Amino acid sequence: MQHIAELPDARACRNPMGPCIADDHEQLDNRTFLRRVRKAAAALRGHGIGADDVVAVILPNRLELVVVMFAVWRLGAAVTPVNPELTDAEARHQIEDSAAKVVITDGTTARAFPTLDVSALSALSALSAEAAEDEAGTVVQVPDRLALIIYTSGTTGRPKGVMLDHANVAAMCRMIIDGLGLDGTDHSLLVLPLFHVNGIVVSVLSPLLAGGRTTIAGRFRAPEFLFAVERARPTYFSAVPAIYARLVSLPDDVRPDTASLRRVVCGAAPMPAELIARFEDRFGVPVVEGYGLSEGTCASTLNPPNGPRKPGTVGLPLPGQSVAVMDGDGHLLDDGAVGEVVVRGPNVMRGYLGLPEETARTVVDGWLHTGDVGRFDEDGYLVLVDRIKDMIIRGGENIYPKEIENVLHAHPAVLEAAVVGSPHPVLGEVPVAHVVPLPGVAVTPEELVEHCRGSLSRIKVPVSVLVTEALPRNPVGKIDKRRLRVLVADS
Repeated sequence: MQHIAELPDARACRNPMGPCIADDHEQLDNRTFLRRVRKAAAALRGHGIGADDVVAVILPNRLELVVVMFAVWRLGAAVTPVNPELTDAEARHQIEDSAAKVVITDGTTARAFPTLDVSALSALSALSAEAAEDEAGTVVQVPDRLALIIYTSGTTGRPKGVMLDHANVAAMCRMIIDGLGLDGTDHSLLVLPLFHVNGIVVSVLSPLLAGGRTTIAGRFRAPEFLFAVERARPTYFSAVPAIYARLVSLPDDVRPDTASLRRVVCGAAPMPAELIARFEDRFGVPVVEGYGLSEGTCASTLNPPNGPRKPGTVGLPLPGQSVAVMDGDGHLLDDGAVGEVVVRGPNVMRGYLGLPEETARTVVDGWLHTGDVGRFDEDGYLVLVDRIKDMIIRGGENIYPKEIENVLHAHPAVLEAAVVGSPHPVLGEVPVAHVVPLPGVAVTPEELVEHCRGSLSRIKVPVSVLVTEALPRNPVGKIDKRRLRVLVADS
């Protein structure tokens, strides 16, 4: 498999006029994409960027971000994509921690970093046509050279830089291509943010490596996104459960043409089986659910697109990876037993940047410890039980919020549900539920508690249910349970 940095050259050589990448403003064929990458590489070299440097990119989803990423790789440097919505202090942490030599922004996200010792490119005009093309070609590429530094969402503390080298990324893309069955006819519609590895790997790199193409959608808004599907005619998109929840909650008269979609992908958080059924029933498109984390370069399991797909599971281990469950003493467990999910393979990160002790606790004897609790069913499909840190201990009894959430999702009025522990002076913690109902559907907390009593033992029934219009989310779109716990504790 070719080095990913050489992808623009390979595509331009094979099919110069073939479509490559597009966004809301323009479309690039393979030859034009390569030309843009070469000019950007020349501009970056002129700013002193070379092998093993780090470039921070603070851009919204637009094709220039992909151009810059390949230009950086062309020089043997690494990219750390920064969420444009971060505060200056949050962005400063990532830029300083990664030792970025250059920060690239555009006019809409320009900001000052007066305390940073970096050379800021304040506008993409520095990477425009007047820059001379990089005639020297690509540098010598080595698989273990750093490609990406992806920062965690910080749900367990200060965001950490996940170091992914080119071998990690290449292995992950090959697994995604094989797992989803991507080929040259595939067309991805990117909706997830490009500061997250899912958006980069599943929606950009994998389809381009497979010979297909990518269209970058703008900021997500449910009705506009579906009509973007109608216009762009993609064969798939990858999203998080929150996006699917918004799509199924649209008015019944919103019926765009989605016939081009062969499948859609869900990751980042488990998708309730009821939500999968609602989406498939409404739009007639199969949902392929997977599971993974940034430390594993994106994905470790996937429900096979051609079946059997098993809602309520996150699928089978991707070929080339080992996925298992382990007890607290480091022993691997048999199918059916519940333990921590661990992953081993060429996709496992090099480590956390500048945090060797944290890395050693997370990757032990080659096994990446995910912090998720799970089990394998009789067919070898992984069932996620919950996050270890989300477990509620009530009077010495372990309660997994996901079990309660699954019961709540089974109620016909429920669109989304999240359960967290609330401090209790005697029992330690008790479960409290937050529920978002389907639009236009009324439901009372008393109804939902009674519904839970029919399926859960007494200690698992929420002591209270708050019906709300929306749940707090982190930048990737996952429900932010840390904020929910703070809200519950404060109340």
